[in-house]
Amino acid sequence: MNAADPPLWLSLFLVFGAAPAVAIGAHMALHALLGRLLRDEHAPILHRVLRDGRPPVAVALALLAMLAVLPASGLSNVTVGYFSRGLGVLFTGALGWALTRKIAAVFDAYIDRARRLGDGDLSARRRRTQLVIFRRLAVSAGVVLTLGLLLTAIPAVRTVGLSLFASAGVAGIVAGVAARPAVSNLIAGLQLALTQPIRIGDAVLIEGEWGHVEEIGSTFVTVFTWDQRSLLVPLTYFLERPIRNWTRTSSQLLDTVFLYVDYGVPVEAIRKAAREIVEGSPLWDGRAFAVQVTDLRERSMEIRVLMSAADAGRMFDLRCHLRERLIDFVAREHPRALARDRVELDAPSPPPPPPQPPANDGAARREPAAGQ
Repeated sequence: MNAADPPLWLSLFLVFGAAPAVAIGAHMALHALLGRLLRDEHAPILHRVLRDGRPPVAVALALLAMLAVLPASGLSNVTVGYFSRGLGVLFTGALGWALTRKIAAVFDAYIDRARRLGDGDLSARRRRTQLVIFRRLAVSAGVVLTLGLLLTAIPAVRTVGLSLFASAGVAGIVAGVAARPAVSNLIAGLQLALTQPIRIGDAVLIEGEWGHVEEIGSTFVTVFTWDQRSLLVPLTYFLERPIRNWTRTSSQLLDTVFLYVDYGVPVEAIRKAAREIVEGSPLWDGRAFAVQVTDLRERSMEIRVLMSAADAGRMFDLRCHLRERLIDFVAREHPRALARDRVELDAPSPPPPPPQPPANDGAARREPAAGQ
């Protein structure tokens, strides 16, 4: 360093103080300006992208400013080289972090839009499922690429890594075997996103447990059961075993309630009462209703009430409501119509006549004596 060069403290301040401060200030001013132009109600997706990932963008701009000022700082070439390599590695990591966060923000904006439409919209649940899975894949790819660039940016690590892979061909086989579960889950996630046997919000029956698909993760699916438990199911389960999806094509459902009554019940009265109960309930969506005698058994007849509802939750409540009101109606209006066992007893046989007393032998013997 000659006499014309600035002092060391001033060079360090310019590189590590003034340059990043100017970059961060410019970033904040530009962000405030764009925030006014891209309001949430006008451009919700761009606003979400602008809002998310501000810290990594600020860090990346600060590191870029330091790299730009460093050659003109007056430091020695050796010092500039060391600082350049270190700042270059940090800038690569910050840039990868920022880009990954911005890509995730795009997916998050569309996921929020699909979530606002509600689980009753089939197309919204389909898009939400695909977006969640592809977001996870994009973030994973961004993290892996960033780590790869960071490792290759360090000469010692790059040399050791290349030599190990070049000298040990078995490493690929070992890595493949070790990564088989992760690869299978990755492929299963892609298949779930494309074929969609299940979607977020679907009502499913798995292993005798009924619940809703709450989350599709990278290795398992979380099913929130009706009793507020979380059932964790591997991704590959949905591709290898049959499941019952109640909302595969639509969230609307048809279901039945069975009533077993005596043969003497007036079916038309049951039909009228069931119609009044269903039509008076806000749980019924008005699509389907029917009352039919579907079976005749030894002691009762089977009456089936068919009804419809908008989703599985409303259908469950409607079935319970109809059962309670129907049994109350039958017990109140036709109490003898409830199913019962008949027992017929024969009339008792008349009692046998009492035995006649024996004849008087003494009187019989005295009669001849009286005639003498």
